[in-house]
Amino acid sequence: MEEKNPIQVSERIFHTIECLARTGPIGLLELSKELNLNKSTVHRILNSLICMEYAKQDAETLKYSLTFKFCGIANQILAQNNIIDLIRPYIKELAEQTNETVHLVQLDGLNAVYIDKVEASHNSVRLISMVGKSIPLYCSGVGKALLADMKDEKVKEIWDHSEIRKLTDYTVVDFVKFQNLIADVRKNGYAMDNEENELGVRCIAVSLKGLHRKPSYAISVSAPKDRMDDARMEQFTHLILDTKQRIQNELGN
Repeated sequence: MEEKNPIQVSERIFHTIECLARTGPIGLLELSKELNLNKSTVHRILNSLICMEYAKQDAETLKYSLTFKFCGIANQILAQNNIIDLIRPYIKELAEQTNETVHLVQLDGLNAVYIDKVEASHNSVRLISMVGKSIPLYCSGVGKALLADMKDEKVKEIWDHSEIRKLTDYTVVDFVKFQNLIADVRKNGYAMDNEENELGVRCIAVSLKGLHRKPSYAISVSAPKDRMDDARMEQFTHLILDTKQRIQNELGN
């Protein structure tokens, strides 16, 4: 009876997909341990995913992995998001001006999701961020930029529902201190991430209001901390604020 619960079955399928995306190729026993499910249940889920061409099994190693069918779905979603086409020329220009990586994210509940990324063509250092990856709002520059455009009650609600933990020694996990950071963002017009989400990486970010004038997107300039000292951050402040203004003008905000 338990296996027939449609909600539970769906949860198990999606948890399996998320686990395969996180681990990469993995054996049945290891996957069962990761999911805390018995092997027969996991085997049935995998067979279903294989039947629908969302997963595959290597004939030699017998390990399971996801197929590129998910990439096709992701590309279809991104293709429907016209905001990317509109903003891309601006973030491409910003990447060239700063010689650093520029991200475009979209608000998604408690997180921001990378929906576009431009790296300066003559920059030899590449960041590990990728389109489709989520980043928590409470510990990221783009997240704080988005939160600063929201009412205090909404900021508190998102904080209360987030899994607040120290990702690095610099992550702020005290709400009073966090409120002070949000106040600074509102005063300055931009947010900073001082290795709060990832050690060795700093960024500066601004929010963008979507077509309905709600905080929906944000852009950031990110770089290794040894290339992102306070003087360079100050230099980038003017560039990213100018880029924001031009994008908002384009959107009619």
